[in-house]
Amino acid sequence: MVERKRILEMKSIRKRYGETQALDNVDFDLFQGEVHCLVGENGAGKSTLIKILSGAEHPTTGSIGLWGDNFSSLTPDLALSLGVATIYQDVELISSLTVADNIFLGHERTKARGLVNYKEQKIATEKLLDSLNIDIPADEIVERLPPAKQQMLQIVKALHHKAKILIMDEPTVSLGIEETEALMKLVRQLVAQGISIIYISHYLDEVFELGDRVTVLKDGKKVGTYLTSEVDQHSLANKMVGRDRSAFFERPKVPIGETVLEVKNLSASSLVQNVSFELRRGEILGFGGIVGAGRSELMRCLFGVDPAVTGSITFNGKVVTTKRPSDAIDCGLAMVPEDRKKDGLFMSRPILENISVLKNEEGRLVLDRAGEKGLVDRLIDSLSIATSSMFKPVGQLSGGNQQKVAIARWLESEAQVFIFDEPTKGVDIGAKRQIYELMVELVRRGNSILMVSSDMAELMSMSDRIAIMRGGTITSIVDADSVNEQSLVEGFLGISEKRGETNDPA
Repeated sequence: MVERKRILEMKSIRKRYGETQALDNVDFDLFQGEVHCLVGENGAGKSTLIKILSGAEHPTTGSIGLWGDNFSSLTPDLALSLGVATIYQDVELISSLTVADNIFLGHERTKARGLVNYKEQKIATEKLLDSLNIDIPADEIVERLPPAKQQMLQIVKALHHKAKILIMDEPTVSLGIEETEALMKLVRQLVAQGISIIYISHYLDEVFELGDRVTVLKDGKKVGTYLTSEVDQHSLANKMVGRDRSAFFERPKVPIGETVLEVKNLSASSLVQNVSFELRRGEILGFGGIVGAGRSELMRCLFGVDPAVTGSITFNGKVVTTKRPSDAIDCGLAMVPEDRKKDGLFMSRPILENISVLKNEEGRLVLDRAGEKGLVDRLIDSLSIATSSMFKPVGQLSGGNQQKVAIARWLESEAQVFIFDEPTKGVDIGAKRQIYELMVELVRRGNSILMVSSDMAELMSMSDRIAIMRGGTITSIVDADSVNEQSLVEGFLGISEKRGETNDPA
Protein backbone atom coordinates (compact mmCIF):
# COMPACT_ATOMS: atom_id res chain seq x y z
CA MET A 1 0.00 0.00 0.00
CA VAL A 2 1.33 3.44 -0.99
CA GLU A 3 2.38 5.56 2.00
CA ARG A 4 -0.35 8.06 2.79
CA LYS A 5 -0.98 10.71 5.39
CA ARG A 6 -3.09 9.51 8.34
CA ILE A 7 -5.86 12.07 8.84
CA LEU A 8 -8.07 10.27 11.38
CA GLU A 9 -7.22 8.17 14.40
CA MET A 10 -9.87 6.98 16.83
CA LYS A 11 -8.30 5.35 19.90
CA SER A 12 -9.76 3.06 22.58
CA ILE A 13 -13.36 4.06 21.81
CA ARG A 14 -15.87 2.71 24.29
CA LYS A 15 -19.60 3.38 24.31
CA ARG A 16 -22.07 2.09 26.86
CA TYR A 17 -25.86 2.41 26.77
CA GLY A 18 -27.07 1.40 30.22
CA GLU A 19 -26.13 -2.25 30.59
CA THR A 20 -25.18 -2.64 26.92
CA GLN A 21 -21.54 -2.24 25.85
CA ALA A 22 -21.98 -1.12 22.25
CA LEU A 23 -18.27 -0.49 21.63
CA ASP A 24 -15.40 -1.93 23.62
CA ASN A 25 -11.91 -0.47 23.14
CA VAL A 26 -12.17 0.04 19.37
CA ASP A 27 -9.37 1.62 17.32
CA PHE A 28 -9.95 2.94 13.80
CA ASP A 29 -7.88 5.09 11.45
CA LEU A 30 -8.13 6.57 7.97
CA PHE A 31 -5.59 7.79 5.40
CA GLN A 32 -6.00 10.57 2.87
CA GLY A 33 -7.42 9.34 -0.43
CA GLU A 34 -8.34 5.94 1.02
CA VAL A 35 -11.51 3.85 1.04
CA HIS A 36 -11.57 2.14 4.44
CA CYS A 37 -14.50 -0.28 4.67
CA LEU A 38 -16.27 -1.20 7.90
CA VAL A 39 -18.07 -4.55 8.13
CA GLY A 40 -19.75 -6.73 10.75
CA GLU A 41 -23.03 -8.42 11.62
CA ASN A 42 -26.11 -6.38 12.46
CA GLY A 43 -25.45 -4.97 15.94
CA ALA A 44 -21.66 -5.28 15.70
CA GLY A 45 -21.19 -1.58 16.52
CA LYS A 46 -20.65 -0.05 13.07
CA SER A 47 -23.41 2.56 13.33
CA THR A 48 -22.37 3.54 16.86
CA LEU A 49 -18.78 4.12 15.74
CA ILE A 50 -19.75 6.41 12.85
CA LYS A 51 -22.25 8.29 15.01
CA ILE A 52 -19.38 9.08 17.39
CA LEU A 53 -17.24 10.32 14.50
CA SER A 54 -20.10 12.43 13.09
CA GLY A 55 -20.86 13.93 16.52
CA ALA A 56 -24.32 12.36 16.86
CA GLU A 57 -23.08 10.35 19.89
CA HIS A 58 -20.37 10.94 22.49
CA PRO A 59 -18.00 8.12 23.43
CA THR A 60 -17.98 6.94 27.04
CA THR A 61 -14.16 6.91 26.87
CA GLY A 62 -11.54 7.25 24.14
CA SER A 63 -10.20 9.96 21.85
CA ILE A 64 -10.68 11.17 18.28
CA GLY A 65 -7.69 12.54 16.38
CA LEU A 66 -8.50 14.66 13.30
CA TRP A 67 -5.93 16.55 11.26
CA GLY A 68 -3.46 16.39 14.14
CA ASP A 69 -5.84 17.68 16.84
CA ASN A 70 -7.33 15.45 19.56
CA PHE A 71 -10.92 15.57 20.82
CA SER A 72 -12.70 13.67 23.58
CA SER A 73 -15.93 14.03 21.59
CA LEU A 74 -17.43 15.95 18.67
CA THR A 75 -20.70 17.72 17.93
CA PRO A 76 -22.36 17.54 14.50
CA ASP A 77 -21.41 21.15 13.73
CA LEU A 78 -17.81 20.63 14.85
CA ALA A 79 -17.48 17.42 12.83
CA LEU A 80 -18.83 19.17 9.73
CA SER A 81 -16.48 22.12 10.24
CA LEU A 82 -13.59 19.64 10.41
CA GLY A 83 -14.62 18.16 7.06
CA VAL A 84 -16.53 15.07 8.22
CA ALA A 85 -19.89 14.41 6.49
CA THR A 86 -22.17 11.38 6.69
CA ILE A 87 -24.23 9.97 3.83
CA TYR A 88 -26.91 7.78 5.40
CA GLN A 89 -28.79 5.01 3.58
CA ASP A 90 -32.04 6.89 4.24
CA VAL A 91 -31.81 10.04 2.16
CA GLU A 92 -31.82 13.18 4.30
CA LEU A 93 -33.02 15.81 1.86
CA ILE A 94 -36.05 18.10 1.67
CA SER A 95 -38.00 16.37 -1.09
CA SER A 96 -40.22 19.36 -1.91
CA LEU A 97 -37.27 21.67 -2.61
CA THR A 98 -35.04 21.89 -5.68
CA VAL A 99 -31.57 20.41 -6.00
CA ALA A 100 -29.96 23.85 -5.59
CA ASP A 101 -32.16 24.72 -2.60
CA ASN A 102 -31.07 21.52 -0.84
CA ILE A 103 -27.39 22.12 -1.43
CA PHE A 104 -27.54 25.64 0.01
CA LEU A 105 -30.11 24.86 2.73
CA GLY A 106 -29.09 26.68 5.91
CA HIS A 107 -26.30 28.54 4.09
CA GLU A 108 -28.30 30.43 1.48
CA ARG A 109 -26.70 33.09 -0.69
CA THR A 110 -28.55 36.37 -0.36
CA LYS A 111 -28.87 39.68 -2.15
CA ALA A 112 -30.25 43.04 -1.12
CA ARG A 113 -32.65 43.07 1.86
CA GLY A 114 -31.73 39.48 2.72
CA LEU A 115 -33.62 37.86 -0.15
CA VAL A 116 -32.31 34.50 -1.35
CA ASN A 117 -30.31 34.78 -4.57
CA TYR A 118 -31.80 31.74 -6.34
CA LYS A 119 -30.07 32.55 -9.63
CA GLU A 120 -26.61 32.60 -8.05
CA GLN A 121 -27.33 29.36 -6.15
CA LYS A 122 -28.47 27.66 -9.37
CA ILE A 123 -25.31 28.73 -11.24
CA ALA A 124 -23.04 27.58 -8.38
CA THR A 125 -24.87 24.25 -8.18
CA GLU A 126 -24.54 23.65 -11.93
CA LYS A 127 -20.80 24.37 -11.71
CA LEU A 128 -20.38 21.89 -8.84
CA LEU A 129 -22.42 19.20 -10.60
CA ASP A 130 -20.46 19.67 -13.83
CA SER A 131 -17.14 19.31 -11.97
CA LEU A 132 -18.30 15.89 -10.79
CA ASN A 133 -19.81 14.87 -14.16
CA ILE A 134 -23.22 14.42 -12.51
CA ASP A 135 -26.20 14.93 -14.79
CA ILE A 136 -28.84 16.38 -12.45
CA PRO A 137 -30.75 19.61 -13.26
CA ALA A 138 -30.12 22.20 -10.56
CA ASP A 139 -33.75 23.33 -10.61
CA GLU A 140 -35.29 19.83 -10.43
CA ILE A 141 -37.51 19.02 -7.44
CA VAL A 142 -35.73 16.36 -5.35
CA GLU A 143 -38.75 14.02 -5.01
CA ARG A 144 -38.72 13.59 -8.78
CA LEU A 145 -35.16 12.22 -8.76
CA PRO A 146 -34.50 8.46 -8.74
CA PRO A 147 -32.88 7.01 -5.56
CA ALA A 148 -29.36 6.87 -7.02
CA LYS A 149 -29.37 10.54 -7.94
CA GLN A 150 -30.72 11.46 -4.52
CA GLN A 151 -27.76 9.59 -2.98
CA MET A 152 -25.41 11.45 -5.32
CA LEU A 153 -27.03 14.74 -4.35
CA GLN A 154 -26.25 14.02 -0.70
CA ILE A 155 -22.60 13.61 -1.69
CA VAL A 156 -22.66 16.84 -3.70
CA LYS A 157 -24.14 18.66 -0.70
CA ALA A 158 -21.36 17.32 1.53
CA LEU A 159 -18.69 18.44 -0.95
CA HIS A 160 -20.26 21.87 -1.09
CA HIS A 161 -19.57 22.05 2.66
CA LYS A 162 -15.89 21.21 1.94
CA ALA A 163 -16.08 17.66 3.26
CA LYS A 164 -12.76 15.83 3.20
CA ILE A 165 -13.99 12.66 4.92
CA LEU A 166 -17.21 11.05 3.68
CA ILE A 167 -18.90 8.36 5.77
CA MET A 168 -21.14 6.29 3.53
CA ASP A 169 -23.56 4.06 5.45
CA GLU A 170 -25.07 1.32 3.25
CA PRO A 171 -25.34 3.73 0.29
CA THR A 172 -26.47 1.13 -2.27
CA VAL A 173 -29.03 -0.81 -0.20
CA SER A 174 -31.98 0.58 -2.18
CA LEU A 175 -30.26 0.87 -5.58
CA GLY A 176 -30.32 -1.31 -8.68
CA ILE A 177 -27.24 -2.68 -10.47
CA GLU A 178 -26.78 0.24 -12.87
CA GLU A 179 -27.46 2.81 -10.15
CA THR A 180 -24.96 1.11 -7.84
CA GLU A 181 -22.26 1.16 -10.52
CA ALA A 182 -22.85 4.89 -11.13
CA LEU A 183 -22.47 5.60 -7.41
CA MET A 184 -19.32 3.50 -7.16
CA LYS A 185 -17.87 5.32 -10.14
CA LEU A 186 -18.42 8.60 -8.28
CA VAL A 187 -16.70 7.18 -5.18
CA ARG A 188 -13.62 6.29 -7.26
CA GLN A 189 -13.60 9.81 -8.71
CA LEU A 190 -13.72 11.39 -5.24
CA VAL A 191 -10.86 9.23 -3.99
CA ALA A 192 -8.76 10.28 -6.99
CA GLN A 193 -9.32 13.88 -5.86
CA GLY A 194 -7.96 13.10 -2.36
CA ILE A 195 -11.30 12.64 -0.56
CA SER A 196 -11.24 9.88 2.08
CA ILE A 197 -14.15 7.45 2.36
CA ILE A 198 -15.39 5.33 5.26
CA TYR A 199 -17.59 2.80 3.48
CA ILE A 200 -20.06 0.63 5.42
CA SER A 201 -21.70 -2.18 3.50
CA HIS A 202 -23.09 -5.68 3.89
CA TYR A 203 -22.28 -6.29 0.23
CA LEU A 204 -18.79 -7.76 0.31
CA ASP A 205 -18.33 -7.52 -3.46
CA GLU A 206 -18.50 -3.72 -3.06
CA VAL A 207 -15.98 -3.90 -0.20
CA PHE A 208 -13.46 -5.72 -2.39
CA GLU A 209 -14.13 -3.58 -5.45
CA LEU A 210 -13.71 -0.24 -3.68
CA GLY A 211 -11.82 -0.80 -0.45
CA ASP A 212 -8.12 -0.38 0.27
CA ARG A 213 -8.54 -1.73 3.81
CA VAL A 214 -11.37 -3.29 5.77
CA THR A 215 -12.00 -3.32 9.52
CA VAL A 216 -14.17 -6.04 11.04
CA LEU A 217 -16.28 -5.43 14.15
CA LYS A 218 -17.97 -8.20 16.13
CA ASP A 219 -20.03 -7.80 19.31
CA GLY A 220 -18.75 -4.23 19.75
CA LYS A 221 -15.08 -5.22 19.50
CA LYS A 222 -12.53 -4.83 16.74
CA VAL A 223 -11.52 -8.17 15.24
CA GLY A 224 -8.84 -6.61 13.03
CA THR A 225 -7.97 -4.39 10.08
CA TYR A 226 -6.84 -6.02 6.83
CA LEU A 227 -5.70 -5.06 3.35
CA THR A 228 -8.47 -6.15 0.98
CA SER A 229 -5.76 -7.67 -1.21
CA GLU A 230 -4.85 -10.06 1.61
CA VAL A 231 -8.30 -11.50 2.46
CA ASP A 232 -11.22 -12.96 0.51
CA GLN A 233 -14.98 -13.01 1.04
CA HIS A 234 -15.02 -16.36 2.82
CA SER A 235 -12.27 -15.47 5.30
CA LEU A 236 -13.87 -12.09 5.93
CA ALA A 237 -17.26 -13.70 6.62
CA ASN A 238 -15.55 -16.06 9.06
CA LYS A 239 -13.96 -13.12 10.91
CA MET A 240 -17.41 -11.47 11.18
CA VAL A 241 -18.81 -14.43 13.12
CA GLY A 242 -16.34 -16.93 14.57
CA ARG A 243 -18.24 -18.07 17.66
CA ASP A 244 -18.39 -21.59 19.05
CA ARG A 245 -21.90 -23.00 18.81
CA SER A 246 -21.48 -24.60 22.26
CA ALA A 247 -21.85 -21.11 23.76
CA PHE A 248 -25.41 -20.73 22.42
CA PHE A 249 -28.62 -21.13 24.40
CA GLU A 250 -29.75 -24.76 24.18
CA ARG A 251 -33.53 -24.95 23.91
CA PRO A 252 -35.51 -28.15 24.27
CA LYS A 253 -37.22 -29.26 21.07
CA VAL A 254 -40.94 -30.02 20.91
CA PRO A 255 -42.85 -32.23 18.45
CA ILE A 256 -43.63 -30.50 15.15
CA GLY A 257 -47.18 -30.93 13.89
CA GLU A 258 -49.27 -30.05 10.88
CA THR A 259 -49.05 -26.88 8.79
CA VAL A 260 -50.92 -23.96 10.40
CA LEU A 261 -49.78 -21.09 8.17
CA GLU A 262 -49.03 -21.18 4.45
CA VAL A 263 -47.84 -18.12 2.53
CA LYS A 264 -47.65 -18.25 -1.26
CA ASN A 265 -46.09 -15.69 -3.62
CA LEU A 266 -46.71 -12.80 -1.24
CA SER A 267 -45.61 -9.34 -2.39
CA ALA A 268 -46.16 -5.99 -0.71
CA SER A 269 -43.67 -3.14 -0.84
CA SER A 270 -40.46 -3.27 -2.88
CA LEU A 271 -38.92 -5.08 0.11
CA VAL A 272 -41.36 -8.03 0.00
CA GLN A 273 -41.26 -9.85 -3.31
CA ASN A 274 -42.83 -13.24 -4.11
CA VAL A 275 -42.36 -14.77 -0.64
CA SER A 276 -43.49 -18.35 0.03
CA PHE A 277 -43.14 -20.51 3.16
CA GLU A 278 -45.01 -22.82 5.54
CA LEU A 279 -45.15 -22.76 9.34
CA ARG A 280 -46.02 -25.87 11.34
CA ARG A 281 -47.59 -26.33 14.76
CA GLY A 282 -44.99 -26.21 17.54
CA GLU A 283 -42.33 -24.78 15.21
CA ILE A 284 -40.11 -21.72 15.56
CA LEU A 285 -39.29 -20.52 12.04
CA GLY A 286 -36.48 -17.97 12.15
CA PHE A 287 -35.91 -15.25 9.54
CA GLY A 288 -32.35 -14.06 8.92
CA GLY A 289 -30.78 -11.57 6.53
CA ILE A 290 -28.92 -8.30 6.29
CA VAL A 291 -30.42 -4.83 6.78
CA GLY A 292 -32.91 -4.20 3.97
CA ALA A 293 -33.55 -7.89 3.26
CA GLY A 294 -37.28 -7.41 3.93
CA ARG A 295 -37.75 -9.45 7.11
CA SER A 296 -39.63 -6.87 9.21
CA GLU A 297 -41.56 -5.68 6.17
CA LEU A 298 -42.78 -9.25 5.62
CA MET A 299 -44.00 -9.49 9.22
CA ARG A 300 -45.79 -6.14 8.95
CA CYS A 301 -47.52 -7.42 5.83
CA LEU A 302 -48.62 -10.65 7.53
CA PHE A 303 -49.99 -8.69 10.48
CA GLY A 304 -51.92 -6.29 8.26
CA VAL A 305 -49.85 -3.17 8.99
CA ASP A 306 -48.82 -2.94 5.33
CA PRO A 307 -51.29 -4.55 2.89
CA ALA A 308 -50.23 -7.27 0.48
CA VAL A 309 -50.43 -6.54 -3.25
CA THR A 310 -50.34 -10.11 -4.55
CA GLY A 311 -50.19 -13.63 -3.11
CA SER A 312 -52.18 -15.57 -0.54
CA ILE A 313 -52.16 -16.36 3.19
CA THR A 314 -53.77 -19.60 4.38
CA PHE A 315 -54.41 -20.04 8.10
CA ASN A 316 -55.54 -23.45 9.37
CA GLY A 317 -56.55 -24.45 5.85
CA LYS A 318 -58.57 -21.30 5.18
CA VAL A 319 -57.48 -18.44 2.90
CA VAL A 320 -57.53 -15.21 4.92
CA THR A 321 -57.05 -11.51 4.21
CA THR A 322 -55.22 -9.25 6.67
CA LYS A 323 -55.82 -5.71 5.51
CA ARG A 324 -55.40 -4.34 9.03
CA PRO A 325 -54.01 -5.63 12.37
CA SER A 326 -57.51 -6.34 13.69
CA ASP A 327 -57.97 -8.82 10.81
CA ALA A 328 -54.76 -10.59 11.79
CA ILE A 329 -55.78 -10.74 15.45
CA ASP A 330 -59.16 -12.21 14.50
CA CYS A 331 -57.34 -14.90 12.49
CA GLY A 332 -55.20 -15.85 15.49
CA LEU A 333 -51.97 -13.91 14.90
CA ALA A 334 -50.08 -11.91 17.53
CA MET A 335 -47.12 -9.59 16.99
CA VAL A 336 -44.38 -8.24 19.23
CA PRO A 337 -42.75 -5.59 16.99
CA GLU A 338 -39.07 -4.69 16.75
CA ASP A 339 -39.55 -1.12 18.03
CA ARG A 340 -41.55 -1.71 21.22
CA LYS A 341 -41.42 1.97 22.21
CA LYS A 342 -42.85 3.22 18.92
CA ASP A 343 -45.10 0.37 17.80
CA GLY A 344 -45.67 -1.95 20.76
CA LEU A 345 -46.32 -0.03 23.97
CA PHE A 346 -48.03 3.06 25.39
CA MET A 347 -44.94 4.34 27.19
CA SER A 348 -46.65 6.92 29.40
CA ARG A 349 -49.48 4.59 30.43
CA PRO A 350 -49.34 2.06 33.30
CA ILE A 351 -48.48 -1.62 33.00
CA LEU A 352 -52.12 -2.47 33.76
CA GLU A 353 -53.44 -0.71 30.67
CA ASN A 354 -50.66 -1.95 28.40
CA ILE A 355 -51.30 -5.60 29.24
CA SER A 356 -55.10 -5.49 29.40
CA VAL A 357 -55.67 -3.39 26.26
CA LEU A 358 -56.76 -6.43 24.23
CA LYS A 359 -59.33 -7.35 26.89
CA ASN A 360 -61.08 -4.00 26.55
CA GLU A 361 -63.50 -5.16 23.90
CA GLU A 362 -64.73 -2.68 21.34
CA GLY A 363 -68.07 -1.19 22.34
CA ARG A 364 -67.80 -2.04 26.05
CA LEU A 365 -69.12 0.88 28.12
CA VAL A 366 -67.83 -0.20 31.54
CA LEU A 367 -64.31 -1.57 32.07
CA ASP A 368 -63.84 -4.65 34.24
CA ARG A 369 -61.04 -3.20 36.38
CA ALA A 370 -61.26 -5.91 39.03
CA GLY A 371 -60.89 -8.66 36.45
CA GLU A 372 -58.08 -6.82 34.69
CA LYS A 373 -56.13 -6.38 37.93
CA GLY A 374 -56.33 -10.08 38.67
CA LEU A 375 -55.15 -10.98 35.18
CA VAL A 376 -52.29 -8.46 35.16
CA ASP A 377 -51.19 -9.48 38.64
CA ARG A 378 -50.91 -13.13 37.52
CA LEU A 379 -48.93 -12.19 34.39
CA ILE A 380 -46.55 -9.92 36.29
CA ASP A 381 -45.85 -12.80 38.66
CA SER A 382 -45.52 -15.53 36.01
CA LEU A 383 -43.23 -13.44 33.77
CA SER A 384 -41.21 -12.03 36.70
CA ILE A 385 -41.81 -8.45 35.58
CA ALA A 386 -39.77 -6.31 37.98
CA THR A 387 -42.03 -3.50 39.13
CA SER A 388 -43.29 -2.00 42.37
CA SER A 389 -46.82 -1.61 41.01
CA MET A 390 -48.98 -2.50 38.03
CA PHE A 391 -49.82 1.22 37.91
CA LYS A 392 -46.23 2.17 37.12
CA PRO A 393 -45.77 3.72 33.64
CA VAL A 394 -44.17 1.25 31.23
CA GLY A 395 -41.62 3.89 30.22
CA GLN A 396 -40.05 3.65 33.68
CA LEU A 397 -39.26 -0.06 33.31
CA SER A 398 -36.00 -1.54 32.01
CA GLY A 399 -35.85 -2.70 28.39
CA GLY A 400 -36.23 -6.35 29.35
CA ASN A 401 -39.30 -5.69 31.49
CA GLN A 402 -40.84 -3.54 28.77
CA GLN A 403 -40.44 -6.46 26.37
CA LYS A 404 -42.10 -8.81 28.85
CA VAL A 405 -45.08 -6.43 29.08
CA ALA A 406 -45.32 -6.37 25.26
CA ILE A 407 -45.39 -10.19 25.26
CA ALA A 408 -47.75 -10.48 28.26
CA ARG A 409 -50.46 -8.63 26.35
CA TRP A 410 -50.90 -11.59 24.01
CA LEU A 411 -50.69 -14.50 26.43
CA GLU A 412 -54.39 -14.48 27.32
CA SER A 413 -55.47 -13.92 23.71
CA GLU A 414 -56.68 -16.53 21.20
CA ALA A 415 -53.44 -16.26 19.23
CA GLN A 416 -52.00 -19.43 17.69
CA VAL A 417 -49.13 -17.86 15.74
CA PHE A 418 -46.82 -15.39 17.44
CA ILE A 419 -44.60 -13.00 15.46
CA PHE A 420 -41.49 -11.97 17.40
CA ASP A 421 -39.50 -9.28 15.58
CA GLU A 422 -36.10 -9.02 17.33
CA PRO A 423 -37.48 -10.54 20.58
CA THR A 424 -34.47 -9.75 22.79
CA LYS A 425 -33.25 -6.49 21.28
CA GLY A 426 -31.90 -4.18 24.00
CA VAL A 427 -32.50 -6.55 26.94
CA ASP A 428 -30.00 -7.88 29.46
CA ILE A 429 -28.76 -11.48 29.64
CA GLY A 430 -31.14 -12.52 32.43
CA ALA A 431 -34.24 -11.15 30.70
CA LYS A 432 -33.08 -12.66 27.41
CA ARG A 433 -33.06 -16.15 28.89
CA GLN A 434 -36.51 -15.61 30.42
CA ILE A 435 -37.90 -14.56 27.04
CA TYR A 436 -36.36 -17.64 25.42
CA GLU A 437 -37.97 -19.86 28.02
CA LEU A 438 -41.33 -18.15 27.44
CA MET A 439 -41.05 -18.76 23.68
CA VAL A 440 -40.27 -22.43 24.32
CA GLU A 441 -43.33 -22.69 26.57
CA LEU A 442 -45.52 -21.16 23.83
CA VAL A 443 -44.52 -23.80 21.27
CA ARG A 444 -44.77 -26.55 23.89
CA ARG A 445 -48.46 -25.55 24.25
CA GLY A 446 -48.95 -26.04 20.51
CA ASN A 447 -48.49 -22.46 19.35
CA SER A 448 -46.12 -21.53 16.50
CA ILE A 449 -43.61 -18.68 16.19
CA LEU A 450 -42.22 -16.57 13.36
CA MET A 451 -39.01 -14.99 14.69
CA VAL A 452 -36.98 -12.24 13.03
CA SER A 453 -33.53 -11.91 14.58
CA SER A 454 -30.25 -10.18 13.79
CA ASP A 455 -28.56 -12.03 16.65
CA MET A 456 -26.91 -14.99 14.93
CA ALA A 457 -26.62 -17.06 18.11
CA GLU A 458 -30.30 -16.45 18.86
CA LEU A 459 -31.34 -17.31 15.32
CA MET A 460 -29.47 -20.62 15.33
CA SER A 461 -30.30 -21.74 18.87
CA MET A 462 -34.01 -20.81 18.97
CA SER A 463 -35.10 -21.79 15.44
CA ASP A 464 -36.14 -25.18 14.11
CA ARG A 465 -35.64 -23.88 10.58
CA ILE A 466 -34.18 -20.62 9.27
CA ALA A 467 -35.54 -18.72 6.25
CA ILE A 468 -32.73 -16.81 4.54
CA MET A 469 -33.97 -13.53 3.05
CA ARG A 470 -32.14 -11.41 0.50
CA GLY A 471 -33.52 -8.73 -1.79
CA GLY A 472 -37.04 -8.98 -0.40
CA THR A 473 -37.53 -12.71 -0.95
CA ILE A 474 -36.69 -16.03 0.69
CA THR A 475 -33.72 -17.56 -1.13
CA SER A 476 -33.75 -20.80 0.90
CA ILE A 477 -34.90 -22.39 4.15
CA VAL A 478 -32.35 -24.40 6.14
CA ASP A 479 -32.45 -26.77 9.08
CA ALA A 480 -31.03 -24.81 12.03
CA ASP A 481 -29.10 -27.84 13.28
CA SER A 482 -27.28 -28.33 10.00
CA VAL A 483 -25.69 -24.88 9.51
CA ASN A 484 -23.02 -22.76 11.14
CA GLU A 485 -22.69 -18.99 11.44
CA GLN A 486 -20.36 -18.59 8.49
CA SER A 487 -22.60 -20.49 6.08
CA LEU A 488 -25.55 -18.36 7.19
CA VAL A 489 -23.64 -15.09 6.77
CA GLU A 490 -22.53 -16.20 3.32
CA GLY A 491 -26.17 -16.96 2.54
CA PHE A 492 -27.28 -13.54 3.77
CA LEU A 493 -24.61 -11.86 1.63
CA GLY A 494 -25.09 -14.09 -1.41
CA ILE A 495 -21.43 -15.11 -1.46
CA SER A 496 -22.00 -18.71 -2.59
CA GLU A 497 -24.34 -21.67 -2.35
CA LYS A 498 -24.98 -22.40 1.32
CA ARG A 499 -24.17 -25.73 2.89
CA GLY A 500 -26.81 -28.00 4.41
CA GLU A 501 -29.81 -26.20 2.95
CA THR A 502 -32.88 -27.11 0.99
CA ASN A 503 -33.73 -25.14 -2.12
CA ASP A 504 -37.46 -25.55 -1.61
CA PRO A 505 -38.65 -22.48 0.38
CA ALA A 506 -41.57 -24.47 1.73
